[in-house]
Amino acid sequence: MNRVKPLCILLAASLLLLGGCAKTELSRTSPDSPGADSGQSAADQAETISFEAVDMEGNTVTADVFSETELTMVNVWATYCRPCLQEMPGLGELAGEYESEEFQILGIISDVPESVKPETLELVAELIEKTGADYPHLLLNRSLNDSLLTDVTAVPTTFFIDKDGRVLETVIGAMEKSAWEEKINGFLEKE
Repeated sequence: MNRVKPLCILLAASLLLLGGCAKTELSRTSPDSPGADSGQSAADQAETISFEAVDMEGNTVTADVFSETELTMVNVWATYCRPCLQEMPGLGELAGEYESEEFQILGIISDVPESVKPETLELVAELIEKTGADYPHLLLNRSLNDSLLTDVTAVPTTFFIDKDGRVLETVIGAMEKSAWEEKINGFLEKE
């Protein structure tokens, strides 16, 4: 019996670690997105997102941010997630390669809540700077969780959202810059 408890704890910890990061891409798309399947209903397509959160600089950000550009890429990441951190330099480059009225990137730090200590924010800011991910990053709160993250099962998870606040596609896992660029251009060409 003494051996069973440590084995169960080890198994549970392993499952948590394996489920915490996604290295491969899985994609769910809306009927209008490039390469879409028809498995998503019109009701799913019509749902819009509503939230209010705070970014790393303490600014309030709402879902109105989506109306500022044709396409928004929302990248949900975690400070412990190696695939997340590895793809962030490419995302930082992409953020600067498009006109702001065309495309923007937002990060959501899934393991850093708004109520975090200042020391933790400093460490997160260092990660963002080291990876060159020079775009807004939102701190986790209930509003973000309830409106956008309820179905997120792994990080990174990335959402493509149109100017009306509708999710066009969800991608689970990290990708290379060129693959992201192909998706972005595909959405922008449809606009």
